[in-house]
Amino acid sequence: MFKVLLIDDEPLICNVIRTLSDWKKHGFEFVGEAYSGETALKIMEDSLPHIAIIDVNMPETNGVELHGIIKARHPSVKTIMLSSYDDYDYVRECMRSGAIDYLLKHRLDEKLLLNVLNKAVTELQQEHQVNEGQLASKKMADTLRPVFIREHIASLVKGRDDGNSMVEDSSLLGGLYSEAVSFAVAAVQISPFLLITESYSDMQTNRLAQQAVDLMQQSLGDIHERTAAYVENGRLVVVFAFRERSEHAAAGEARRWMSRVQHSLELMLNLKTTYAIGHPCASLAQLGDSYASAVKALDASPSAEPKALSSPGEETAERPAGEKASPQQMRLAPTIEDQKELILSIESLDQARMHRLIASVFVSVRHLPYHAPAVQMAASELLHTADKALRKSMPQHSVEAAMKELPSRGELGRTGSIDELEQWLQAYFDRMLRWLKQQRVTGNYSRHVSQAIHFILERYQGYITLELAAGAIGLNPSYLSRLFKEETEFTFSEYVNKVRIDAGCKLLESGQYSVKQISSQVGFSTYNYFFKVFKERTGMTPQAYLNSLRSEGNPKP
Repeated sequence: MFKVLLIDDEPLICNVIRTLSDWKKHGFEFVGEAYSGETALKIMEDSLPHIAIIDVNMPETNGVELHGIIKARHPSVKTIMLSSYDDYDYVRECMRSGAIDYLLKHRLDEKLLLNVLNKAVTELQQEHQVNEGQLASKKMADTLRPVFIREHIASLVKGRDDGNSMVEDSSLLGGLYSEAVSFAVAAVQISPFLLITESYSDMQTNRLAQQAVDLMQQSLGDIHERTAAYVENGRLVVVFAFRERSEHAAAGEARRWMSRVQHSLELMLNLKTTYAIGHPCASLAQLGDSYASAVKALDASPSAEPKALSSPGEETAERPAGEKASPQQMRLAPTIEDQKELILSIESLDQARMHRLIASVFVSVRHLPYHAPAVQMAASELLHTADKALRKSMPQHSVEAAMKELPSRGELGRTGSIDELEQWLQAYFDRMLRWLKQQRVTGNYSRHVSQAIHFILERYQGYITLELAAGAIGLNPSYLSRLFKEETEFTFSEYVNKVRIDAGCKLLESGQYSVKQISSQVGFSTYNYFFKVFKERTGMTPQAYLNSLRSEGNPKP
């Protein structure tokens, strides 16, 4: 309903207009009548109408004066003038100052009244659409402005060569940092970014980056003094705009804010980050140089400790300038041979060798910062190797069950250094090995026999006896011997030899070790005893078994 207020000092005319039409039927609500300008203005203060019908000729404040006051105070109200022939000069003046139309009192009828009212409604609707469009545009501009700002910052710090764009960037950001006298850029790296997003879609990766930027900006507060933006590959930046020239004060302030940012990302998104703060600069055009110095400090060493503001040209790397990594550090890790060895150690349930292989992979990348692609790739390849070992050792449904029991790879987001990453991977592989050992304990065995088999699987490579197993379980050796034989149909020593020969066959299949090397690796004290037990178990000598592998594939004992 469009609200209409009638303003006329003649009650008769007011009554005629009020009763001339079924107001509600045509979408109008007659909200009252005022017999003077003063009364009309009071009514408008309490309840503003959409349309006011104003008599031109009134005592005290005439219609022309009232029209001017209404337009000044309430410009949204549409006005229609009531007049007589001798009032037309006044009407024309009101029309020039924004009145919709006029009605002649002696010709007033329902059709004419509705035509003029609908003309006012049309203008109201058009203005509403324009206002809605302007509001939507403003909301969109308010929404997009931070996006444009962040894109400009990313372009500036990356040193884009487009001169016109650089001018546009500086113009936009100059208004943002109008009170700044100096600037600095902090480079922030989500440490395990490549590992976390390896299986992500582009949309999921972009969502993570946006969440990080939004959380950082929330922690940083006023965008006019500290602005967060995303660059690429888990690398973010914070632009600091300082209002004072003291580099020492600026450095302290930047470190405090970055500590807060780092804490927020870890607390809210479970993301470990590292950062470095570049040298101060005097203008937006030099942001790229400040960012470059921050990146140099960030990528200089494997230390996860944040780096402070440095002066232009200052050397930040821990390795002396010009010093090259050793050949061992330069090799790709893990190599194909590393991966084969790791799978073999898993199949053989050789925990000690598995640990050594994982540790050797990290030796080759320990000189790099944790976020370096080579480090992330090494961890990724180790996890792929774990997957291969599982699929090689058991059917698919068992692999899926095993994956549910293993640590979630989402936990990698909480690792912030190479040492933490290595510890996590060692624990991951240990859990996998325990799962595989559990799968090897097949059959409906009692708790004590299952414990004895687990003991054998863990200790078969070294010195192991019935007495040691019984002591570990807390049973009498004679009782354990009798129970073990009844349930497995093997004596304790026969089962130990079975596990050792099974592991020996795996090593022979790998083609990486001599028979004598294998005999000691699987726990036999002498080669002759290994030879004897191997033949009893497989029906052939170790050499014959090797020959059969070449001609018949990979037979199983």
